[in-house]
Amino acid sequence: MKKVLLVISIMLALSFTLGGCATKGDLDAVEAREKAIAAKADQASQDAEEARMAADEAILKANEAIERAEEAEKRANERERMAAEKERIADEKAKAADQKFQQSMKK
Repeated sequence: MKKVLLVISIMLALSFTLGGCATKGDLDAVEAREKAIAAKADQASQDAEEARMAADEAILKANEAIERAEEAEKRANERERMAAEKERIADEKAKAADQKFQQSMKK
């Protein structure tokens, strides 16, 4: 009885051992999946690099637009300052002309 149990135990151990081994087809399938995953990772890396380059270009263009807007604002402020100065001069001339008119009316 002990010999039968020993033989059955050994046969079960061998079947578990052999059943747990991968076949050549299993290994090929795993390698194929690994290659597919690596290809997808490479493509994702390339896509990420392209996206980073596009983002850098967009940032550069945005910075250039900001610089142009700041320059336009400076020019507008300068024109506004010049217009205010011309208005002040015109008001002074108008006051001077009004005073001359008032003086000529008194005479």
